Amino acid sequence: MPSRIAARCLFVAALALGALAAFGVRDAQAATLQISPVTIEFSPGEVATGLTLRNPGETPVYGQVRVFRWSQANGDDVLTPATDVIASPPLIEIAPHADQLVRLVRTASAPPAGEESYRLLIDELPPPGSAAAEGVTIRLRYSVPVFVDAANTAARPVLAWHLVHAPNGWALRADNTGARRAQIAAVQLVDDLGQTHDVTKGLLGYALAGQGRQWHVNLPPSTKPARLTVRATVNTQPLEAPVTIDASGG
Repeated sequence: MPSRIAARCLFVAALALGALAAFGVRDAQAATLQISPVTIEFSPGEVATGLTLRNPGETPVYGQVRVFRWSQANGDDVLTPATDVIASPPLIEIAPHADQLVRLVRTASAPPAGEESYRLLIDELPPPGSAAAEGVTIRLRYSVPVFVDAANTAARPVLAWHLVHAPNGWALRADNTGARRAQIAAVQLVDDLGQTHDVTKGLLGYALAGQGRQWHVNLPPSTKPARLTVRATVNTQPLEAPVTIDASGG
């Protein structure tokens, strides 16, 4: 069964990975490692690229590097181990104030028929030979989005917006029927009375090409809007669009 992991690019999220270890999921800019670039994009036909990990601290950083295929189902992100994009080296040791180049290689040379999406996960590991710590040990996980462009570089996202009455309240869903991902940020909902409801001032997430994602929004469950408009920034461009309201569920 695919493992389901919530992808967060610009926010910190807690993820329990066991009784004695816990990992924080962090964006590529705001944690111990400095990562550049924070989004990786293969151009059509490109088979190799890379990113740089920098350790600005005073102690070595050890980690594991893995690539996962990134898809979306039932309004959530799904990660499954990838075999068509390989990261090297898979294990890292970065000395203080030093850099480490991580190469990503595609096993196919031809561009895909449609845009492909992956997540590069970097998990911090304890130093080799260190004694097991008592209690809960906090480690960090970094998640970097990776995209492989299709031959059609003019592809665009095409979004349909829905407000769904979910069990825990309301959820905003973005269905993307286009051939390119939509990076969604700075989201507001405007009701028929002109009242504005902020969903997020930063990054909300992605609706991948030909897929969709939904997010909980802080509207009271009893809210019954007659008409809604969404205002957002999609792939750095402002967008305003109507929202279909479905109170029956997702």
